[in-house]
Amino acid sequence: LQADPTIQYIKEGPPGRLLFKDLEIKSPYNTYIHYGLPPGPINNPGKKSVLASLFPEKTNYIYMVAVGDGSHTFTTRLKDHLRAKAQFDRVRRKVKRNQRNKQNK
Repeated sequence: LQADPTIQYIKEGPPGRLLFKDLEIKSPYNTYIHYGLPPGPINNPGKKSVLASLFPEKTNYIYMVAVGDGSHTFTTRLKDHLRAKAQFDRVRRKVKRNQRNKQNK
């Protein structure tokens, strides 16, 4: 699956930016090194999430990437996914720049 939320689940502390080294954490919940679903839930879903899992919307989406505001962009083509990822990378760089500027004041 290569699902980032499974990595956030096994990392200690609050959610944060994932690093390449995080993708190598040895855990049965790491969907970057183990195929298929994790052995158990990674969150406590609400009713809306359970219903969405039981009755998923029919789409052709195969890619998803964070937008930076808590939402996600879903795409069907790799080139669109890469464009969305590049946009998210720009957002992350801007956030990081702003954080550095605040620290330097």
